[in-house]
Amino acid sequence: MNAKRSISAALLVIAGSVGGAQTLETTFRTNGQTVQSAFEPVRTVLQDCSAVIQRERMKELGGGKKIAVYDDLSYGTVMSADGVILTKASELGEGEGLTVRVGTKTFKGAAILAVDPIWDVALVKIDATGLTPVKLATDSPDPERGTWVVANGATTKLKRLPQVGMISASAREISPGGGVMGISLTEKDKRLVVEDVGEESGAAEAGIKAGDILLAVGGQEVTDLEALTKLIERRRVGEEVEVSIERKDEKLTLDVKLGEELTRNDSMSGNFSERRNGFPRVIQHDIIANNSTVGGPVLDLDGRCLGMNIARANRCETFAIPAGDLRSLTDRLMTQAGVK
Repeated sequence: MNAKRSISAALLVIAGSVGGAQTLETTFRTNGQTVQSAFEPVRTVLQDCSAVIQRERMKELGGGKKIAVYDDLSYGTVMSADGVILTKASELGEGEGLTVRVGTKTFKGAAILAVDPIWDVALVKIDATGLTPVKLATDSPDPERGTWVVANGATTKLKRLPQVGMISASAREISPGGGVMGISLTEKDKRLVVEDVGEESGAAEAGIKAGDILLAVGGQEVTDLEALTKLIERRRVGEEVEVSIERKDEKLTLDVKLGEELTRNDSMSGNFSERRNGFPRVIQHDIIANNSTVGGPVLDLDGRCLGMNIARANRCETFAIPAGDLRSLTDRLMTQAGVK
């Protein structure tokens, strides 16, 4: 594979073309034709060893007519020739109506056989033979900062388009983040009164309203903000917690899904992953992604798999499970699912 030589040549062309200009011509940008052509050998590998995971649904056309449409959920990483694929679990929902496209071929009836909630990884199986699994770089140490990497970008039905970037941080643990319900409260006579409910928060989805009185969380009575904070901070983002409230002398029990407290950086990040923390170990790179473009492999310039994208953390950070951890995770999930 001559990817390294092609990229070096492309960089020389770019350097000579920029000169004193303040901006690059479109063809010399990371998604431009000149740069993309330099990564063509790696793109071919990406085409064969990554999958597009979709959900099929029927769309009404009127007059009683319907057509099948496919919503992209995530990418996947092909782990075996007979159809074992890993992807990000939390993007799959209930896993109904899943289809998988590898290369240009579509496989229906994909099944989720096992899930690891700590890594947020699902093992998906399709009825296939002769697939091209990734070549895991388990014989090498974790990639150093500045290493070129290639991952899935946009995709068409016939062609997987690459995104290019670099490793931007050493491998490390991403500790769990404490969840939030998405409400603001005030203490009145040893009672917690809901003042405001955030739009699209777990509290809003559960039906909590301004004026409700918070009585208990997870079965434990709460009468002040300090007690509530201690109860919530021990729980993970994405976890559901039972919340008891009082509304106009009526007591209700609701299930609230905890979200993350958003920062200013988050507001500029686009569609980052709902689950983006609590991973035992990740490598970090700067390839732009969103919640539906994780799950696929991260390749080096030789087409080896350095890891699997697991979360778009913010506008400049994407996390991937390192290749060594991916191998042991795959073996464990296959054993759990009874797949040989």
